[in-house]
Amino acid sequence: MNNRNAQLQALDRLLTIMDELREQCPWDRKQTMESLRHLTIEETYELGDAILENDLQEVKKELGDLLLHIVFYAKIGSETKDFDIADVANDICEKLIARHPHIYGDVEVADEEEVKQNWENLKLKEGKKSVLQGVPKSLPALVKANRIQDKVAGVGFDWEQPEQVFQKLQEELSELQEEVKMGQSDRIEQEFGDVLFSMINYARFLKVDPENALERTNKKFIKRFQYLEGKARESGKQLRDMTLAEMDVFWEEAKQL
Repeated sequence: MNNRNAQLQALDRLLTIMDELREQCPWDRKQTMESLRHLTIEETYELGDAILENDLQEVKKELGDLLLHIVFYAKIGSETKDFDIADVANDICEKLIARHPHIYGDVEVADEEEVKQNWENLKLKEGKKSVLQGVPKSLPALVKANRIQDKVAGVGFDWEQPEQVFQKLQEELSELQEEVKMGQSDRIEQEFGDVLFSMINYARFLKVDPENALERTNKKFIKRFQYLEGKARESGKQLRDMTLAEMDVFWEEAKQL
């Protein structure tokens, strides 16, 4: 593992390269924060994929891509004299110190839950009018629901036991079934949303990240379905021409692998 001086030298090297690219490369010179935004989001998802695959070399690579983006934004900020990379680093340092009084102050905490509650209360003291103010509007709905529930739980708005959440989930499923019988599409959509929201809440009580859980299932389904497609080709058949019973044989084989 590199020592601190080597780490600082590597960061200084990256800052130097960023200066050179911004000055000399036509593509880099043309970029704005707005043009980089969608690329940053893509890089973040690629990092997420690498983490789920537990591919540490790919994690390292994607972290480098994200670090480049951070340095790029800071470089643009320095050109407009709004902020530079030192301001970015110092701001987060000050925030971390202020929000960890149990480390840098005289506050005592019993466990992780108290740390999270103090974190949300400190943010309100900093001037935020709502604990939900920091939830990005553009987050995917599943991730957003998880963050919403996590944040309100941080200020005590939460169920006490997992059994209560599971009971609520069952109630929502019953309500969905009733609306399905009634056949009103708008009401069905609303109740379906309530079911998903309750499922995500239950996942939190089970200490399961719903986004990770769903993505793992996505990957598992893709792997099994592609096995099914391969076996169909080996048999000289098209999936559309096979019966469900025929496909199920290969599907069960895929599950055993």
